[in-house]
Amino acid sequence: MPRFFIDLHDGANFVKDKVGFELSDEDAVRTKLVRIMAKIAQEFSVDAERQDYLAIVRGEGAQVHFRAHLSLDIERVTGAVEVNPDES
Repeated sequence: MPRFFIDLHDGANFVKDKVGFELSDEDAVRTKLVRIMAKIAQEFSVDAERQDYLAIVRGEGAQVHFRAHLSLDIERVTGAVEVNPDES
């Protein structure tokens, strides 16, 4: 089975995957990538206003197969803001 490596970057730190995962095909790679990014999202800090993560999936020959970007941007709204749920 082919081995894929998922490197992570959070805007300040880069973690290169040196172990990798044996995955049967690109569908399995996508599934693994989504699960990793979902886990990262669950662990976002409640104190940070902005958090960004980039994942890069490499094959054994260093060829990039996928990139995934996850971002959370929280901004406080000041003043009165009205939302009309009936408008689309």
